[in-house]
Amino acid sequence: MRSVTIRAAMQVLLKHIATLGPIGYIPFAPGTFGTLAALICVLLMSLSLHAHFVFFVSVTIIGSFAATAAEKALGQKDSGRIIIDEFAGFLIATFYVPHSPTLLISAFIIFRFFDILKPLMIRKLESTLNKGVGVMADDILAGIYTNILLQAYVHLLRTELIT
Repeated sequence: MRSVTIRAAMQVLLKHIATLGPIGYIPFAPGTFGTLAALICVLLMSLSLHAHFVFFVSVTIIGSFAATAAEKALGQKDSGRIIIDEFAGFLIATFYVPHSPTLLISAFIIFRFFDILKPLMIRKLESTLNKGVGVMADDILAGIYTNILLQAYVHLLRTELIT
C-alpha cells in the first residue's frame, strides 16, 4: 500500500517538474514561458561554467524521466504542457556565453526560432527518439545550434576588437 502512495507521489512530482509547475499550463505559448523561466534562472543564478554544465546535465537527466512520466499522466506524446525541454535547451544555448543583456535576449530569440521551426535535423531527432529522451533531445539540439551561432558572433566581435 505504501509503495503505491510513494509511486503516485513520485509521478505527480515528475509531472510538475516536466511542466515547471503551473507554467506549462499557461494557455498560450507555454514553451516561450518555459524558455523565459530559464532566462530568468540564468540571470539570477550567475553560475560558474562548471556549475552551469552540472545544472544543465541534471535538468536534462531529471527532465527525461519527468517528460516520460508526464506523457503518461497527460496521455499525450510530447504535450505542449511539457516544457522542461525548453528549460534545458536554453541552458545549453547560454553555456559559455557572456551574460550581457544583448546576448541573452539574442539567445532567447534564436532558441525560440530553432525550437518552433525545427530546422536542420531537429524535427527528425524529435520523431526518431522515444519518450522523455525524444522530448528533451530536439530542444537540446536547438540549444546547441543557438550556442554555436552565439559563440561565432562573440568570436567575431573579439576578432574585430583586436584588429
